[in-house]
Amino acid sequence: AASMELGELLVSEAVALMQQEVPAEKFLADLSSQLRLVRHVRIVVKDAAGSPLAPRGAVSTSDTTRDDRAPAWFAALIAPPIASRDMPVIVNAARVGSVEIVAEPRDEIAEVWGNTVALGAVALGVNIAVIGILYVLFGRVLGPLSGIVHGLADLEQRNYRVRLERPRAKELAAITDRFNALAQALDALRAENETLNHRLITAQDDERRRTALELHDEVGPNLFGLKANAASIASAAAALEDQVAHKMTERVQDMLAIIERLQSINRSMLNRLRPMALGHVPLRDILCELVRERARQYPQTDFSFSAHDLMRSYGDSVDLTIYRCTQESLTNVVRHAQAKRVAIELAQTVTEANPSTNGASQLALTVRDDGRGIDPLVAPGFGMRGMQERVQALGGSCKVESASGCGTSIRIVIPLGERRL
Repeated sequence: AASMELGELLVSEAVALMQQEVPAEKFLADLSSQLRLVRHVRIVVKDAAGSPLAPRGAVSTSDTTRDDRAPAWFAALIAPPIASRDMPVIVNAARVGSVEIVAEPRDEIAEVWGNTVALGAVALGVNIAVIGILYVLFGRVLGPLSGIVHGLADLEQRNYRVRLERPRAKELAAITDRFNALAQALDALRAENETLNHRLITAQDDERRRTALELHDEVGPNLFGLKANAASIASAAAALEDQVAHKMTERVQDMLAIIERLQSINRSMLNRLRPMALGHVPLRDILCELVRERARQYPQTDFSFSAHDLMRSYGDSVDLTIYRCTQESLTNVVRHAQAKRVAIELAQTVTEANPSTNGASQLALTVRDDGRGIDPLVAPGFGMRGMQERVQALGGSCKVESASGCGTSIRIVIPLGERRL
């Protein structure tokens, strides 16, 4: 409306001024030339017959570059209704033509579009800056929380040596301090438990050793003496020919059979308490003989044993632990797994990835079978728990992986504390 009023005022003033200076025959042409450079409205000068006098003047002289910046959808969204007015041109009291004024909102639309684009760019820049600031701030706030989450995951994996850096935020610093104190307490508790377990197992092994020594030094010779005396009685009875001598011979034979069974039981108990070859024969050979014995007892199962980079011995504690774990694993396989193949592997390796070994040597025992697996609803037996306690007492780990119908894998890792390769 304002642009139309300004257009009418401009036309009226132009007609009034030109009446005094321009001849009547040139009036409409000059008027069209004067009014063609008008913004916001389109002015068309017509002759007395109503035909446009100056077609070029009818073309809007709006800034088409700015107009082109406004998309059609934006122009349709804000464009007002197109208004038009017709003004007669009177020269010397005679109507010589008319001027049609048509509202042309493209310039206003272009200006509004330009302002909208500018404000949108400013808003976008502000939003990007705010998002960047929030990202940095939340990153600084949530970064320590992510570290705490990773630390808790390490604790779940029993890596109690993990420690977190103290953040600047007081609240998070308090949480981090409590976490580090908890990890330190758990680490100390684990070390104490390992020491107690080691002492307990050492005491058990010492008791087993003493019992085995007494069986070997006392029961064994006495059984041998009984067997020798019984054999002597049998020889003496054989020289006699009466019926009493015959009965004596039968009783002596029964005694010899009982003594043989007692000697067999004694040897079996000695082997269960402590293998007599332990410490005198290389660990590889002791385990190989154990596997051979199981293969003889259970010919329907295929046993295989492999050893890599082993020393002759790693000390009584480690050697006996490896032997007991292998023995218990094979016992579980033949009793429960119904496996056709069993593979035992023992190797000394060096790892930098395991935090519990600090890059030192470790002894890794792996027992795999293709049996029916372990039922997850069944609690571990005393043998399995005892095996895990033995390994943990030496600072090692015992990991059991099993799936129903897919066999079982037992991996035992014992840190050696120093490089022995």
